[in-house]
Formats: sequence, C-alpha cells, structure tokens
Amino acid sequence: MQDTAPPTTKGPDSAAPYTPTARTVPTRAKERASYDRELVHSILDAAYLCHLGFVRDGAPVVLPTLYGRVGERLYVHGSTGSRPLRNARAAADPGLPVCLTVTHVDALVLARSAFHHSINYRSVVVHGTATTVTDPEERRIALDAIVDQAVPGRSRDARPANTKELAATAVIRLDLDEVSAKVRTGGPNDEPEDLTLPHWTGIVPLTRGYGSPVPADDLDPAVGVPDYLRGL
Repeated sequence: MQDTAPPTTKGPDSAAPYTPTARTVPTRAKERASYDRELVHSILDAAYLCHLGFVRDGAPVVLPTLYGRVGERLYVHGSTGSRPLRNARAAADPGLPVCLTVTHVDALVLARSAFHHSINYRSVVVHGTATTVTDPEERRIALDAIVDQAVPGRSRDARPANTKELAATAVIRLDLDEVSAKVRTGGPNDEPEDLTLPHWTGIVPLTRGYGSPVPADDLDPAVGVPDYLRGL
C-alpha cells in the first residue's frame, strides 16, 4: 500500500517508551533489553548503516543499506529496480513485512574461557511493514535525511536529485512502532573456578574513526574542506 502521509518529528508521546511485543522481547538476556525511546534514537542516530531483512520467494534475505531517521520514521532508498523496493510498492495491503537492525560494537570482551568471550554492543531491532513513499515533499525530506545520516550537513552542500534521478530512486518508510534496544556493557563473566587461570582477561575497546578527507582529482583547488567534514 502506498502511503503519502507527511513525516512527523514526534509521536503521540515522544517521551513514552515503546511498548514491548512478542517480537521485541528477547528470549535470552532479557535484562539487556530496553524500550526507552531516547536510547533507541541515540543508537539509531549514531549510525548510518542498517541491515534490512525480508522474505523473497519464500527464503529470508538480509541486505546492508543506508538509512535516515526523521522523528518516528526510518527511511531507506534504492533503485526502483531493487527487488525489496519493488515489493514494498507492489505487495498486497499493507506493504512489505521487514525487520531492520542497527548494531554498534563497542568492545571485544575476552574471558579466561573461550565460552565466555563476548562483545559489548548497542543494537536496535525494528519490526514492521515498509511502505513506498510517493509524496514529493516527503521523498525530498527522506533523501536529505539519508545523506545527512552519514554526513550531517552534507545535503545542503550537494546538488539535489533531478527529475531523472528521482524517477530512478525508490524510497520506503518504516515507522518506529515495534522497536527494542539491547545493550551489553562491562567486563567478562568468568566462572568462579576459572578466576585463578593465568590467561589475560578484560576488554578491548573499539572506536569508529574518520581519516582526513581526500579531494577528488578533478576538484577545484580553491574549494576547501567544509566545516561539517572537519567536524567529523
């Protein structure tokens, strides 16, 4: 089903937690799950790559793709020839059932035993039905959001898509209704009988970094590095 409702920045209660459902309550480590709206938003806003899962021809498919968040909606774009984007447009009411995930790995957790090795992470899982965005203004907002999700401020420093490019671009929307976050922090959970073993144990923090911007070969030397790139 094609839905052209305009995007919103807030839900009915922007401070209220998301409501747990059978699909968002984990079967393991339930204490790590959270439905806090601000936590979910912070995890989503700190990333730009998601994995979009759906069923194609009776088999599961998971695709890595860029996304953007606008309020309580996530947007994904791609070619109009893309199978999942075509399915979101052509699927029977109400659209294409999907599962979208975002994950940050914050540290490797090295225990004394191989079994208790782990990672510290922050993740969000969103279940729902993706629908095709056809409203021109919402498409513009969505495409700008996807660009700015990766490099904040970039959409104002690039030529907008022209008519031909827009015709080749599909945008789908996934509302943040059925959502959960899951977070692991802290050190290893060694067994008491392993505490005297002579193996190094602890965490190895991981950080995301950016290198210095490298200009294109055909860039006019007079064009300097913009402030939004320096800020990365």
